[in-house]
Amino acid sequence: MVEVGKMNHLKVVKQVDFGLYLEGGEDGEILLPNNSIPDGWEIDAYLDVFIYLDSEDRLIATTQTPFIEVGSSALLTVVGKSKFGSFLDWGLAKDLLVPFKEQRIPMLEGKSYVVHAYLDSSERIAGTSKLSRHITETDDDEQYTKDDKVSLLIATRTDMGYKAVINDSHLGLLHASDIHQHIEVGDKLDGFIKLVRDDGRIDLALALAGMKGRGELADRIIAELQANGGSLSIGDKSEPAAIRDRLGVSKSAWKKALGGLYKDRIIEVEAEKVTLI
Repeated sequence: MVEVGKMNHLKVVKQVDFGLYLEGGEDGEILLPNNSIPDGWEIDAYLDVFIYLDSEDRLIATTQTPFIEVGSSALLTVVGKSKFGSFLDWGLAKDLLVPFKEQRIPMLEGKSYVVHAYLDSSERIAGTSKLSRHITETDDDEQYTKDDKVSLLIATRTDMGYKAVINDSHLGLLHASDIHQHIEVGDKLDGFIKLVRDDGRIDLALALAGMKGRGELADRIIAELQANGGSLSIGDKSEPAAIRDRLGVSKSAWKKALGGLYKDRIIEVEAEKVTLI
């Protein structure tokens, strides 16, 4: 069965003047227009296509990959407005509609918002910035435990910190007191489950505490060194602000991580410089 709003693997059944028809099972044949046909196609071959509805609510295929699929969330930019809602660029010719009733705050043209894609009652693909309508805020399925590493999409700012989408499946809270680096709505970050509360709500952190945290920081330092030609212009005597701006951690955590890497003969440390050996 074809999944609307997602990538599908469908067989080419015939060619017509205006495109190819793909086998859609009980949904019938689905058109892939000429402007989306890839090189090297053949009858009976399979193509990876995204399925959505055209302006007349007919199923249609494209080989373009959108920025977002049904059931996932992403940072998208408003490109237009109508009496029904705001239109956001999601990488396809037909923009994604976010109805006014699905806007957490009024959307402004040219601004970007984290939205979640869903199918409305008419099976049309739509977006919402009211994430909690479609993404659970409680870990009722006991999917997460303390210290689990997760992927985060920073979704909205609150009085307590930031709400983030966890692995595209849950919403959690990153408390302001646990943020030691600059973050913005739309950022994609690795994070950790800090706590699953008794009510199932999830608290998040960007680094683990204690020894686990120091190991994570050491890995980040090595990655930063590798990405910058083997050296960083901060060292053992650098100002705390410079360390925080670069890595989002305290000088104490920085020095402990440096000490472990130096002891293992992975780096050389100078007053204002660190170098991979």
